Amino acid sequence: MSDSTPTSTLPDPTAVAVSSEVREAVAAGRPVLAMESTIFTHGLPRPRNLEVALAAEEQVRAAGVVPATIGVVDGVPTVGMSTAQVERLAGEDVIKASVRELPIARATGASAGTTIAATAFLAHAAGIEVFSTGGLGGVHHGASTTFDESADLVTLSRVPVVLVSSGAKAILDIPATLERFETLSVPVVGYRTLRYPGFYVHDSGYPLAQQVDSPEQVAALYRASRGLGLPASVLVGNPIPEGDSLDPVALDEVIERAWAAADEQGVRGQATTPFLLDFIQRATKGESLDANVALYRNNVALGCEVATALAAGVSG
Repeated sequence: MSDSTPTSTLPDPTAVAVSSEVREAVAAGRPVLAMESTIFTHGLPRPRNLEVALAAEEQVRAAGVVPATIGVVDGVPTVGMSTAQVERLAGEDVIKASVRELPIARATGASAGTTIAATAFLAHAAGIEVFSTGGLGGVHHGASTTFDESADLVTLSRVPVVLVSSGAKAILDIPATLERFETLSVPVVGYRTLRYPGFYVHDSGYPLAQQVDSPEQVAALYRASRGLGLPASVLVGNPIPEGDSLDPVALDEVIERAWAAADEQGVRGQATTPFLLDFIQRATKGESLDANVALYRNNVALGCEVATALAAGVSG
């Protein structure tokens, strides 16, 4: 059992619905893994989106961990969605909610898929310490003039969870994203690598200063951060398995075409990422979709191991 069982940090415990299974697991110090909902509300096509969402929950349970899929249902942020709720959000056209949209959704009764920022915020509020996702948001190309960067950056500097991802999404400005994380004092470590993962590709081409080689080392790093009272998340870059990685040269060419199409069609704001990922999926004839699913499953597996190590009270 963890030596410091997490507790809810919600200012108003009635503002968020936490399933009894998740609440009891957190209170007992059992391993729990948070998972976002935008991956199946906005990131994957139907019906594969639902298949991936439900398979991820089964994968987590098979590892002896409690799954906590997070989304907004009829205005209520929900931690530990039921199968019926997952099926509903996967089958409807819902809004995309970062942290700023949470009160809007609550006030209007809207349903939403939660981004990394909103999911991390809600997971921490419910006392969950580990969160697995696919790819991070970050700094968009041209942000020096547009100021277009994901709210994930700021939120992860303020919310302390372990976030397992395969790096920032391939459509982003990777070196600028890494610079921003450094400025925001958010630690970024590679899992068994000193190269930053490139989402669809194993290696983005950019180095990292530190790596961790086991779930226990991730747990020790997170505990050290919490022990120092630091507010930021610990970001674990877990590369896509090499056998599932796309060809980086071909991918770069597709990404350039995707950005050109977005500019031509005037795509802006939160619509940008879904547009670009859909373009890439069609241009690669589904190979990017298969890579996305593979890296997500890989991150869920590592997230389960880290959550188990934390619950066991591993200190190094």
